[in-house]
Amino acid sequence: MFVGNTYSFKRQRMNDVCPHCGFRFEIEPGYFYAAMYVSYGLSMAQVIVIGLLTYQFTKSESPWVYLGVLMVAILIFAPFNFRYSRLILLHYLTPKVKYDPKYEDELNEELS
Repeated sequence: MFVGNTYSFKRQRMNDVCPHCGFRFEIEPGYFYAAMYVSYGLSMAQVIVIGLLTYQFTKSESPWVYLGVLMVAILIFAPFNFRYSRLILLHYLTPKVKYDPKYEDELNEELS
């Protein structure tokens, strides 16, 4: 579904169509805007868990410790959240989309 590694210096890019079956990932224009909400949910879960773990290990009362740890965690998990929020969105919001081989010929005609 994606081109390249999750963690690299190149810009993350998603294929327009599946190279295996020809499924068009972006079902309609702006379809993946909803993935921002999924990514937000993933980020909040990660921030809560990492914040609690930071408290358990440091017992610090300084907000700067938490701010630093959480900012680093958010930056580390951003590529992961980008990819998996789109995968989760496709999995749960398009359960009835099935591959139909008759559309593969149309796709090949469009690409050539």
